[in-house]
Amino acid sequence: MKKSSGILILILALSLIVLYFVPLWNIALDAPQYPEGLGMQIWLTKITGDLNTINGLNHYIGMKTIEPDSIEELKLMPYIIGFIIVFGIIVYIFNKRALLLSWILLIIAIGTAGMYDFWTWEYDYGHNLDPTAAIKVPGMNYQPPLIGSKQLLNFNASSMPASGGYILFAVGIIAILVLIYEYKFNKSGKKL
Repeated sequence: MKKSSGILILILALSLIVLYFVPLWNIALDAPQYPEGLGMQIWLTKITGDLNTINGLNHYIGMKTIEPDSIEELKLMPYIIGFIIVFGIIVYIFNKRALLLSWILLIIAIGTAGMYDFWTWEYDYGHNLDPTAAIKVPGMNYQPPLIGSKQLLNFNASSMPASGGYILFAVGIIAILVLIYEYKFNKSGKKL
């Protein structure tokens, strides 16, 4: 790889450190009785926001309580992101296109698995309802959207990446562009 490509990969890898300090995902709930809105932010290790209020509302429709301490992914994600960062540094040190390709495939695989896991988590919370709940609407499920907005009774639920999600997405896209550049303009694959 060209030296400039390697330096860019190092910057991308190190930029992932920011994910430890910013939320990855944001879920917002808007309803007439909550004009200020409710929301929760999903971080690498925690969930913040109006979690107690959301859990209280969810109880009436039979949804499980969201308990961050019981979500295994919040315990694993810091290590997974740490591995991606270290792998990116290894790509920089050894400066090989094959390692860059492996790093990109790892980011894509983890991102895809993460989104699927998040969707299944939302599905479970929105479909597996307590049959003794105070409010029951036949045929209704309460799964929030993976990305975008959805009307759930009188709530509009929105689910979008937060700053950390956008950073992770940008790192993947820029790394792919670096790989394309390397294959198109550095055919020999040699360092300059």
